[in-house]
Amino acid sequence: MSLPTVQPLSRELEAELRRVVDMKTKPPGSLGRLESIALKMGLIQRTAKPRIERPAMIVFAADHGIAQEGVSAYPQEVTAQMVANFLAGGAAINALSRSVGMTLEVVDAGVASPIPLEGYERLSLGAGTRNFAHEAAMTRETALEAIARGAARVRHHASLGTNVIGFGEMGIANTSAAACLMSRLCNVPIDECVGRGTGLDDSGVIHKRDVLAKALAFHARTTDAIDTLATFGGFEIAMMTGAYLAAAESNMTILVDGFIATSALLVASKIAPEVLDYCVFAHASNEAGHRRMLEHFDAAPLLQLDLRLGEGTGAALALPILRAAVAFVDEMASFESAGVSNKSV
Repeated sequence: MSLPTVQPLSRELEAELRRVVDMKTKPPGSLGRLESIALKMGLIQRTAKPRIERPAMIVFAADHGIAQEGVSAYPQEVTAQMVANFLAGGAAINALSRSVGMTLEVVDAGVASPIPLEGYERLSLGAGTRNFAHEAAMTRETALEAIARGAARVRHHASLGTNVIGFGEMGIANTSAAACLMSRLCNVPIDECVGRGTGLDDSGVIHKRDVLAKALAFHARTTDAIDTLATFGGFEIAMMTGAYLAAAESNMTILVDGFIATSALLVASKIAPEVLDYCVFAHASNEAGHRRMLEHFDAAPLLQLDLRLGEGTGAALALPILRAAVAFVDEMASFESAGVSNKSV
C-alpha cells in the first residue's frame, strides 16, 4: 500500500513574499509572527497572495484496549457518548468550530460502543484496538489501512477546496497511546510523557505510568515508525497520521492541536519529515508530555491557554490568527500605494 507523497516546500517565491510583507506600511518585522505565518502560507499555496478557503476540522474517534488496565478516569463508553455529543452539536469543538467558521466532520475510526446518532463518516476498523499491555494494538496491515483511510478523507476535503485543515480526536485512554508513541519515537523516559489525561489523581497517574512502562518493556524490540504505531497507537491516531501526510501532499496549511494530535504528527514526521513544513503548531497544552513533544519539534506554538481537552479545540482557536496573517497581506497598503515614505536606505 503506497503512502502519500510529501514534497519539500519550494522556496522559489520566498524572496517575492518577503518583499510583499516588508513593503507594507509598517517597520519590517513589526507584525512579528503574523509575518512568518503569511510567508509560510504563501510558500505552501505557491502564491504571493495566500488565502484561506473552506477551513475544515476532522475529528477522528476510536477506542483503545489499554483502557482495560484502568489508565483513564472515565469508562470506555464515554467515547461513543461524546461522539453523539459532537453529532448533536453540543461539544466544545462544535462551538469553537462554529465561532471561527470551520467545517466540522466526525469520523468513526473504531468506536467500541454503538453511536446513537447519524451524520458521521463510518470508517471503523473495529470495536477499538487490542490491549497493548499484552499484544500489539493492531497489525501493521491494519495500521496501513487506517493511514490510507485518513488520507482519503483529507483528499475528499481537498477536492472541495479546503486549503487549511486541523485534526481532532476522541478516544478514552488515547493519552496512554500517545505517551507510548512519544516515549518510543522520541527516545525519552515514559515519566516525561505521562500526564493526568482526563483527570487522574496522583495515584492514578502512578498506576498509568507503571502500566505503560511495562508495556514499553514488553514491546522493547519495536522501533520502526509504522510498527510502533501498530503496537501502541489507536485507529484514530493512525488515521490522523495519514491525514497529515495527505494534507501536506495536497498543499494544505495544517493546524496542529494537542498531545494526541501531535503524537500522530510524530509518526507522520518519521515517515515523511517534510510534513513539518506544512504545519503550524496551534497551542501548548496543559499536558506535560505535549510540551516535551513540542520541544522535540523545536516548535513555537501560537497559543498557550492551558487547554487539555483535545477534540481539535486548540487548532480551531488558532484559525483567526491565520486569518489575520492573510488579511494583512491582502488588505494592508504598501508604502507605494499609500504614498507613505519608506525608511531611508
